[in-house]
Amino acid sequence: MTELNKDTYDSHVINGKGVTVVDFWGETCVRCMQIMPGLEALEEEFSRKALFAKVNIQGNRRLAMREQVMSLPSVLIFKDGERKAFLTGGSFTADDVKTKLQEVLDA
Repeated sequence: MTELNKDTYDSHVINGKGVTVVDFWGETCVRCMQIMPGLEALEEEFSRKALFAKVNIQGNRRLAMREQVMSLPSVLIFKDGERKAFLTGGSFTADDVKTKLQEVLDA
């Protein structure tokens, strides 16, 4: 996964072309660590169809607030810079992300 921060986020996500999946996570977030292997597996599966990136909220809190990320983990899916899906909190799974990603790719 491409590691993004407040300085690189817009160029990859907002100004980017195609589909981008962004995982907002934190080092002390247990649920973030649990879902990360599933997201990495999705990256392998969809590597030709979407860019997968992650943002550690440490040092990027303003960016998280701008994107309305209020809890972790949060996964946002963008297409051509426009947000198309937003999954947040501890209840979603990598399969839920896959379903949303497929919907965005098929649209």
